[in-house]
Amino acid sequence: MGKLELLSPAGDMERLKMAVLYGADAVYLAGTSFGMRSFAGNFSPEELPQAVKFAHDHGVKCHVTVNTMPRNGEIAHLPGYLAQLDSAGVDALILADLGAFTLAGKYAPHCQRHISTQQSVANYECAQAWFDLGAQRVVLARELSLEEIRTIRRKTDPKLEIETFGHGAMCVSYSGRCLLSNYMTGRDSNRGACAQPCRYQYALVEEKRPGEYFPVFEDEKGTYILNSRDMCMIDHLKDLMDAGVDCIKIEGRAKSAYYAAIVTGAYRHCIDDVAAGRDVDPIWRDEVEHVSHRVYSTGFYYGEPGQYVENSRYIREWQIVAKVESCGENGLAVCSLNNKFRVGDALEVVGPDLRPFPIVAGNMADWEGNPLEEPRTPQMKFTMRLPKAVPAHSLIRRSVDLSPKG
Repeated sequence: MGKLELLSPAGDMERLKMAVLYGADAVYLAGTSFGMRSFAGNFSPEELPQAVKFAHDHGVKCHVTVNTMPRNGEIAHLPGYLAQLDSAGVDALILADLGAFTLAGKYAPHCQRHISTQQSVANYECAQAWFDLGAQRVVLARELSLEEIRTIRRKTDPKLEIETFGHGAMCVSYSGRCLLSNYMTGRDSNRGACAQPCRYQYALVEEKRPGEYFPVFEDEKGTYILNSRDMCMIDHLKDLMDAGVDCIKIEGRAKSAYYAAIVTGAYRHCIDDVAAGRDVDPIWRDEVEHVSHRVYSTGFYYGEPGQYVENSRYIREWQIVAKVESCGENGLAVCSLNNKFRVGDALEVVGPDLRPFPIVAGNMADWEGNPLEEPRTPQMKFTMRLPKAVPAHSLIRRSVDLSPKG
């Protein structure tokens, strides 16, 4: 049983920094081309070397997605882009297209080549074939069971690394190979622009009664017949290690910096506990409940995950009110405001390797030193007295149910 590498999402520089500081072993991101999350912030040619440097300065690897299926009109631009990634010091490229994979071997020779889940690797012959072609790692299809993963591990070269998704949104289609978004909205999911129509609420129309909608429902709230649940494997990390998984990936390049920080921190501590043979500290396991998510499942690892058809809404029960930019030994913190709160409010503080703890909002002052009862202006700087020193990039949050109603 080996210790899992923790691979976290980095949609932009802020999210990359939070993932790195909260404990990722590696981050994955995209440039402005050839990535499967075109609506994430992503990284410009100028930002990408900075991102790689920040990760490397903290001992964290940097993987870049090049996992769309390029068309003829795009492929001529790929060699130059791959060479740019290679010169930036990127550790690995996540690839789906065989042509892109071959070009990466030529134009990015210093980068490892990892096979994207978009390739739907679901058997040991396919996994071994990619290794024989030069891949260092395969990201397995999300539809596999733990037993299938064990078989792949047993029947492939031990040098081939196996990566699986462990947390985040799942796709109703087979490892993202979906045409629904393209058909309904013109936004191609296979080219990074999915509109997630599987989350929509649907009604039935009879062919000869246009405009007359018949509800499809299980109860008075209707049904979401294509909706998938979110994956959460934080309670089953030992099973993943025992199955021979080398790397667990957190989905979420389009999600917030708060999400990247909290989920990374939670898995970091739980992986370390399991690897050391300790009982998992429940305070860290509970952190995955503090981010916006749909109803959790264990994916396909133990069988069909089942659908949640009541709605497709997110569970949102916590909100960041401020970020700590710096904090003195006496607990006097310089903060920036995210959402309004007042003196006397019940809050929590969590940070890089900082066990969450409750506080009551105490004395605050604006940047001129004037007493502050309620900071109101977004991103304003203010000082706040905390009960102890905390690291920079700690987050102050409050419990508030922001889940959509109705």
